[in-house]
Amino acid sequence: MARGDRVKYVSGAGQFGFFFLLAYIGAAIYFISVSDGSFWAVVLGLLQAIVWPVYLIYHLLLLVGA
Repeated sequence: MARGDRVKYVSGAGQFGFFFLLAYIGAAIYFISVSDGSFWAVVLGLLQAIVWPVYLIYHLLLLVGA
């Protein structure tokens, strides 16, 4: 590759990244608040906050009968 032939990558997902960060923080607060407060319950709450969209899709599919 010649010196003037540089490839420029532009990522335009900044707004969605911020939305997903806020969604993660909200889910983490929720899952930790409903836990019993022990160390492993808090760790489980943080892990659940990562995968909460999976729960949402699963329950939506149950609702529509798929």
